[in-house]
Amino acid sequence: MVLVDFFSSPIGLGHVTRDIAIENNFQNITTNFVTGSGAAKILKKLDIQVEDVYKPPSFIVENGTLKNPAKWLWNYYKYYKDCKSISEKILQKDNPKLVISDEDFASLSIAQEMKIPTILITDILETHFTKGLASLIEKKMNKSMQEIIKKCEIVILPEIGDSKDNIQRVGPIVRKTNHTREQLREKFSFDKKTIVISIGGTDAGLFLIEKTLEAITKINFDIEVVLVSGPSVNKNYENIRNLGFVDNLHEIIYAADVLISLAGKSTIDEANAYGTPAIFIPIKGHFEQEDNAREQGFTFEDIKRLDKLILEKLEEKRKQINTEGARKAAKIIQSLIDNY
Repeated sequence: MVLVDFFSSPIGLGHVTRDIAIENNFQNITTNFVTGSGAAKILKKLDIQVEDVYKPPSFIVENGTLKNPAKWLWNYYKYYKDCKSISEKILQKDNPKLVISDEDFASLSIAQEMKIPTILITDILETHFTKGLASLIEKKMNKSMQEIIKKCEIVILPEIGDSKDNIQRVGPIVRKTNHTREQLREKFSFDKKTIVISIGGTDAGLFLIEKTLEAITKINFDIEVVLVSGPSVNKNYENIRNLGFVDNLHEIIYAADVLISLAGKSTIDEANAYGTPAIFIPIKGHFEQEDNAREQGFTFEDIKRLDKLILEKLEEKRKQINTEGARKAAKIIQSLIDNY
């Protein structure tokens, strides 16, 4: 068996869920995951080996808008330095044949210094969080990120498109289920038309819960509302099932009639793959979420017309899409290991 260290960014849960999808396709590979927060919790629930060592900075979100991104960027820089120290100790201990990173650039930097082959999985090739003077610091960070990307043996992007140089586009990376939609609806007791609200791994999406519940009061429709609130939300809501923290959001999305979610890449990919009509509201000022939402036809301002959008989505036909990104990514990784 070949040992691989898999560093998965704990900033959001989408990184680790797609990494699990890839890991499920490995053969003769022992994977040691390194992450933290809710991502580590998911891996532990699935009995997957993980070192829970990262403590990422939280976004400050008020009424759906990202506040003080410059402060977050500074906190991220300090977090990055901590991650370099942590990853160096782990890599010296494990001496893996390969390092895979899902947007954890600290581990890539250390692995490349140690001459360990590296693979990056990422949605983005540069960031745009800040403006003004803070953007100068961000540009320097982006330059360093680009240098790390160029040194990677392979960069895997979970999108459709052409591959060039060391960049391999494999299409959406989505977890599979062995159950039919009918079996899942029975499993989750989804007896009525079911709207699922998903806000990811932090409390940044609290605004979306409040606005969705407000919109639903305007709708004359016999529906059940189910909340997937993640590990950071303990608040109770009336007339709503709160599933709390789950490790199988993809199955809940498949079973749902409509999904309302923040605009994380992996959640979007899972909804599209399973054909579930969905509404994606980005955090305002979060460039990545705003880009993701725009590609799906949504903006932050759509939060003001959720009632109309929900009614439209309840009538929309499902359109399931076959995705092979996880299998393709695993094959690329397997081939690189075989060649070293």
